[in-house]
Amino acid sequence: MENLILIVSGPSGAGKSTLLKELPEEEFYFSISHTTRVPRPGEVDGRDYYFISRETFLEMLKRGDFLEWIEVHSNLYGTAKTEIDKAFSQGKHLVFDVEVIGAGNLKKYFGPLVVSIFIAPPNLKILEDRLRKRGAETEEKLQERLKRSSFELSLAPFFDYIVVNDDLAEAKKRFLSIIRAELCRPYRVKPSF
Repeated sequence: MENLILIVSGPSGAGKSTLLKELPEEEFYFSISHTTRVPRPGEVDGRDYYFISRETFLEMLKRGDFLEWIEVHSNLYGTAKTEIDKAFSQGKHLVFDVEVIGAGNLKKYFGPLVVSIFIAPPNLKILEDRLRKRGAETEEKLQERLKRSSFELSLAPFFDYIVVNDDLAEAKKRFLSIIRAELCRPYRVKPSF
């Protein structure tokens, strides 16, 4: 079977992380991005992100170590090329959880082999409520994030699939159905008959 390369994107608070937890770790390798931002409470270096200094990030960028990178909210985020080798050496499907510009760059890099899924909230009001419940952000930061979310939502039509996370159980079903169907594509299945 040919490995699946999956890109999952959408605004912060749409539910990407929750849906990605449905994928079994024994079959899917979750690409870990590098970032210059400070870890949030409970985040672990090497599990959630590789937390690095701005200087280290810029050195990696200069060496050409990243598949894609972007600056969002004054923090740098990037996906290292080594994540591909890590996934495929383990025989796993590769999953990227990236923002929309990074998703577009990864689609260009991998071409038609990649499958992209955009996770969307039902509307901006619900997204705002979700972000407020998370807390730990100033009103200014929240408004900045909502403005960014509007931009991200405008790019949803460029993805292969859109899953609206209005009801979590239904969103999980839709998300997993897409992946099951993609794994059945003729070029991914190597029958022995």
